[in-house]
Amino acid sequence: MAPALRDVDEVVGDYTGLSRVVLDYTRLMKRLVDAGKRPGFDVDSWTPVAELVDVEGFERVGPFKEVMNWPDYAAFLTTWARTSDWECSFRRITEVGNVVLLELEERSRIGEHSSIVNSATVYDFDDDGKIAYLRVYLQMALPDPEMLKSYEGIKISE
Repeated sequence: MAPALRDVDEVVGDYTGLSRVVLDYTRLMKRLVDAGKRPGFDVDSWTPVAELVDVEGFERVGPFKEVMNWPDYAAFLTTWARTSDWECSFRRITEVGNVVLLELEERSRIGEHSSIVNSATVYDFDDDGKIAYLRVYLQMALPDPEMLKSYEGIKISE
């Protein structure tokens, strides 16, 4: 049986170390996606998140095996935040060494399309405690092909 869903703000105080960094990252993502609809929101708006990331060595592999460095990811997030509503609920977090696994239920709406997905994101940290590598895994219904257009031109890993 899956753990009960809880609000991230409700559980964040229960964690320290790298798990706390991941939960703070998640809370920042929510705050910035909400801010994305305001005038003046741009790629520089992600600076609070960038402070948690090894921006020089960062790599994100997404649910479609797309690969992004930090500048690519910040640009992708900017477009996403401007057009999407997003929220999440906490399921579980596990920390071993420099690796944290966060499980969420994520709910989003882009235009008329809404989705609910179960996500598991692996956060690898460097020796300085910065997020160096993200791997995103999703359980979801098949998306509308229109939704996949935002991935055009993004490199897919082999």
